Amino acid sequence: MAYRTSIPVRFGDVDHAGIVYYPRYFIYFHEAFEDFFNDNGLPYHQLLGERKVGFPTVHIDTDYKAPLRYGDSLDLELTVTRVGNKSATFRYVGYRHRDGAQACVALITVACVQMDTFQSMPFPDFLRELFARFSS
Repeated sequence: MAYRTSIPVRFGDVDHAGIVYYPRYFIYFHEAFEDFFNDNGLPYHQLLGERKVGFPTVHIDTDYKAPLRYGDSLDLELTVTRVGNKSATFRYVGYRHRDGAQACVALITVACVQMDTFQSMPFPDFLRELFARFSS
């Protein structure tokens, strides 16, 4: 099962060519990542601030398929493709809302860290359970 969310393309997201500037997609992916936790009962700010669990990106691989323009929305599907002891990989597939064209695909690997020390740590069981619900 995939988690789904939609991200609007704002005026400040586009470059001189009138399309989304490529690094902006990384922000879209992270916004979807935050939405994933928020919409599943684990507010992202509480994971970081109270539970002291963080997720720095350690690898990203992205393909761009179709351009997005100001006024478009990016419909993102997120699945968990791999969960290790201290890292996990998420797959993002983005579609241009207005016509359903595939806009991007990304694989993003994150580490699990303890926020006070920034040392890697095993994923807590409550996160493993959430990831299992959205695994592919």
